[in-house]
This record gives sequence, structure tokens and C-alpha cells, in this order.
Amino acid sequence: MTHAASPVAHSLLRAALACLLVAGAGTALADDYADVNALLRAGKAAEALDKADRYIAGNPRDPQMRFLRGVILSEQGKPQDAADTFVKLTQDYPELPEPYNNLAVIYAAQGQLDKARDALDNALRLNPNYAVAHENLGDVYVRLAARQYNRAQSFASTSSSVAPKLALVRQLVDSTGNAANGKLPAATPEQRRIAR
Repeated sequence: MTHAASPVAHSLLRAALACLLVAGAGTALADDYADVNALLRAGKAAEALDKADRYIAGNPRDPQMRFLRGVILSEQGKPQDAADTFVKLTQDYPELPEPYNNLAVIYAAQGQLDKARDALDNALRLNPNYAVAHENLGDVYVRLAARQYNRAQSFASTSSSVAPKLALVRQLVDSTGNAANGKLPAATPEQRRIAR
């Protein structure tokens, strides 16, 4: 699962930014998205956030820029602010699966696996073909399985079947590198775009 400040997260977030450009409704909007994206790619996240906030002040209902704002906050290592942004998006646009997926990234990075699972279930209810959310949910389930096997192993009366299962889960985790260290896989721009 992707930590908000990890290199994988940076790639994931930049991919989300790129796809937002594709989804822009018009040239002026695309220019604003392009400007914010360019600032973020240049390492000027504070300026990108400022520009996004100024845009949102004049267009408070724009889900694309609000989503981008959440991505910027994640990139800045501000998971609570990013989560607040994505939660507000889910309230205002409950039909969009992407904010739920991004919430899951944040929750999983914080070890809140049940909340991550619920957010991904919502994303998949809205878009059953959302491949990244399916993969992320698989990673959450692997981490949940590891957590349960670890708990089972901590009891003295545990059967001998737990250790091999835990070893298999750990082997799976080690082979993917995702579930063990809280990273969600990176998404392609097409998978991260908010559909309109």
C-alpha cells in the first residue's frame, strides 16, 4: 500500500495529476490543471497548492481540482488534510470511486486496514472494473491475513497450522513488496482519472 510520502506514492500521485489534465472540461481548465501539475512536477508543491486553492475559491464545486488538491496534500506528507479533502469529495460526489481509493491509501498507510477495506469496497461498488482498487483491496486482505495469523500465533494453544500459513503470507508480501510495507501499487493515468 502506498505511503503518502514514499517514492511509489510520488509516482502514483504524479500519474493522477497527469490524468487530471486529460479529464479537463476545457482549454482554460486544462491550462489551470497543467499549471498546477507543472508546479508539482517542478517540486513546488506549496505553489501548486496555492494555485489550486485560488482556482477552487472561484470554482468550489470542481471535483477535478479538489481531487488534485488532495493529491498535492498527500504529496506534501499531509495525510490528514488529504483525507479531509477526499472525505469531502465523497460527500459531495458520492458517485466518484477515485476519492475512496485515495482514502484507502491513506488509511492503509496509517494501519487502519478495516477503514481501507471499507473505502475500497465503496470504490468497487461504484466502479466494479476499477483495477487499481481491486489490487489495493487484495493488498489490504493480505495485510489483514498477516495480522490475524500473527495474532493466532501469539496464543500458546495455537495449532501447528498457523506457522506455515503465516510463512506463506509473508512470502507473498515479500515477493510483491506491497502489502508488507504499506504500499499501494502505482496506477496508470487512465486508472486514476475522475470520470465525468
